[in-house]
Amino acid sequence: MKIHIKNGRLIDPKNNIDAVQDVFIAAGRIVATGSAPADFHANQTLDATGQIVCPGLVDLSARLREPGFEYKATLESELRAAAAGGVTSLACPPDTDPVLDEPGLVEMLKHRAKLLNLAHVYPLGALTRQLEGKNLTEMCELTEAGCVGFSHVNAPLIDTQVMRRAMQYASTFGFTVWLHPEDSYLARNGVAHDGEVAARLGLTGIPASAETIALATILTLAQEVGARVHLCRISSREGVEMLRKARQQGLPVSCDIAVNHLHLTEHDIGFFDPQCHLKPPLRSQRDRDALRQGLADGTINAICSDHTPVDDDAKLAPFAESEPGAAGIELLLPLTLKWAEESGTPLLKALARITSEPAALLGIDAGHLAIGACADVCVFDAEEYWKVERQSLLSQGKNTPFLGLELAGKVRATIVAGHLVHQA
Repeated sequence: MKIHIKNGRLIDPKNNIDAVQDVFIAAGRIVATGSAPADFHANQTLDATGQIVCPGLVDLSARLREPGFEYKATLESELRAAAAGGVTSLACPPDTDPVLDEPGLVEMLKHRAKLLNLAHVYPLGALTRQLEGKNLTEMCELTEAGCVGFSHVNAPLIDTQVMRRAMQYASTFGFTVWLHPEDSYLARNGVAHDGEVAARLGLTGIPASAETIALATILTLAQEVGARVHLCRISSREGVEMLRKARQQGLPVSCDIAVNHLHLTEHDIGFFDPQCHLKPPLRSQRDRDALRQGLADGTINAICSDHTPVDDDAKLAPFAESEPGAAGIELLLPLTLKWAEESGTPLLKALARITSEPAALLGIDAGHLAIGACADVCVFDAEEYWKVERQSLLSQGKNTPFLGLELAGKVRATIVAGHLVHQA
């Protein structure tokens, strides 16, 4: 299949390109930009006049819910949602059922994803067996099966000796350890930020110190062992400042932020809106502003959707009993554009946070449109508004705090390895 994308504004952050250029695709690769190569005859032409052509988005956290949680979502439904959101590569956490702690499970997931051919799926392996925080997994075998890193997701890793040994094992082979910094004792039974809103509503709070205490432990061990650590979903001002200092000291740590936390605060909980029951919790406006600043100055490397589809029943429960999480893979692009516009961030820099930067963190050759690169492309209209409604979302999970909101940024086409997988 030969595809010609014409008249679009090509934005490629990794190669510092922002210009009106045509893109030419053949045999699943980018064969030229600007002028057509000799003897190029397109099978399909996409007119991108007035639209933006960029690398396919790379999402650092998207729960696909298979295996084990098909009543919440299926692999096919979520990969179709990814295509509709312009996401062509994604990392999926290991908290499935069974947990991704065996090579066979990882191979099966990658095989099924490949058959669907809607997005590149990069599993994160479990750091410990069954995510119980006791026995380390065979990281080398899991890497051979296709894992790109090792995570403990939101499961508590209380034993610091186990954490230290995990870092030592990973460091020996150059693997990255993905950790969500949260002290399980301080966060126990908590459902909201420990602030004025939680106090007014009578909700059990999770203080910012739950993040910073865990973060201090992780950074101390990472420095001692020399491990490469990725910090998942930082949420507090104090956490951003600790990370900033650690990176200034040369520690090999990176960080991402959930796109929901770029826009929402504890006040959005309103009168017990379970759609705003997230993990980590929505914090104060001061924290949100610090996250935005950290993203702008590069302290925070990337934005992820933290896509967590939840069934309707689990979100209809009272706030404290509802299941945390929001479906967001289709909102990653428009919410990133919204942040860019509100903060005055150039589009080239903003798109880097959801293309080239997360690709570098995953260690994959994606997130750019260099000649010879895999043809993963997103074409979108940055000026077109669309309303976030249940029927407009392809994800099986309709749980998002942004229902009813109109957002700018409509994906018109998504190409994965040279195949047009979505067109609107």
